[in-house]
Amino acid sequence: MGPEKGAGVSEPSVRELPSNGTIQVRWRHRVLSCNNAFTAEGDSLAELFPDEAAPHRVLCVMDEGLAAAQPDLPASINTWIDRHASRLSAAGTVLVLPGGEGAKNDRTVFDQTVRAIHDRRICRQSFVLAVGGGAMLDAVGLAASTAHRGVRLIRLPSTTLGQADAGVGVKNGINAFGAKNLIGTFAPPWAVVNDAELLPTLTDRDWRAGLSESLKVALLKSPDLLDDVEQSVKALMARDLKTMERIVTRTADLHVAHIVQGGDPFEIQRARPLDFGHWSAHRLEQMTGFRLSHGDAVAIGLLIDLQYAALSLGGSSSLVSRVTDCLASLGFPLTSDAMGDEDRLLEGIERFREHLGGILAITMVTEIGTSSEVSSIDLDQMRQAIRMVRGRCEKRQTRAG
Repeated sequence: MGPEKGAGVSEPSVRELPSNGTIQVRWRHRVLSCNNAFTAEGDSLAELFPDEAAPHRVLCVMDEGLAAAQPDLPASINTWIDRHASRLSAAGTVLVLPGGEGAKNDRTVFDQTVRAIHDRRICRQSFVLAVGGGAMLDAVGLAASTAHRGVRLIRLPSTTLGQADAGVGVKNGINAFGAKNLIGTFAPPWAVVNDAELLPTLTDRDWRAGLSESLKVALLKSPDLLDDVEQSVKALMARDLKTMERIVTRTADLHVAHIVQGGDPFEIQRARPLDFGHWSAHRLEQMTGFRLSHGDAVAIGLLIDLQYAALSLGGSSSLVSRVTDCLASLGFPLTSDAMGDEDRLLEGIERFREHLGGILAITMVTEIGTSSEVSSIDLDQMRQAIRMVRGRCEKRQTRAG
């Protein structure tokens, strides 16, 4: 029943307070490149730390794979910190933690980093210096961004994938409940330092890993970068450091430009171009128990979406062949046994929709530098694309045999 005739009707109960307004926060996203950060050649990097009355406490966390490959590195870091005692003070010994995707598959790295932040008295004026691969940086970054509601983080990615992509962004996260990056934050680091001298001890798989992200960015934004990668295949396969440094630096620059100039650094909007090829890549990683690396999964994911665009959106078939040839020349696998379970793989589209916030928005590339966002997928056409990618790889293997 409504109010009686003549009775007073109350005013709306929801009102804005007079003090309502807009909060504006400015971030500076620093990404630098160097060689030999923890020698005298890298002494200028100490200027990243503010020159204040008391030295900043620095907790260094290192990927155990990197520590094993470069055993002198922890001591070099402590020596570098001691050399800048007016600005820096080591908060104990270097904390060495597991790397690889396992660093994100449970809470071990996250919890041990938070514990060290607490036990070693790292405050909001202190720094966490994280040195390692992209997965470890994600987990340590999540710890740094949540402990004390955020302590300052400097990243030194030690892989091509980290230096080209994962380490230069503003995301942190770990996997949970079978979902990639389910728990995470957007929190720009204080700085990112790409040191090319951390790359030579990588395995061949990790050496090539960042190049799939280079091809992704090239397809989205830069025909010149694609040309450069293709023309540099021999040098890259010969593990020429200068060539890799050039490709990685260009990739990182395009990635960072998208973040700082694209108008949506925290991905509030629907479109996420830098996730091109990733709906299937993330799913394939999960389906293989992460035996398929992220870099290899992205390579396959790019081919699946390029092939789908060629079938359904008027995309270029010659571009699919061109990228296939380039990835094969760089040593990437072009298929995975997990692709045979098409139903389970296609569930990745729904997982991706959930990750985006409920509305599907998948970036597709039809020509180099020409992309569009699709809100629905023709599953029959996507199945055909998956089969065509697998079939093309099988033909290559037959010819090679």
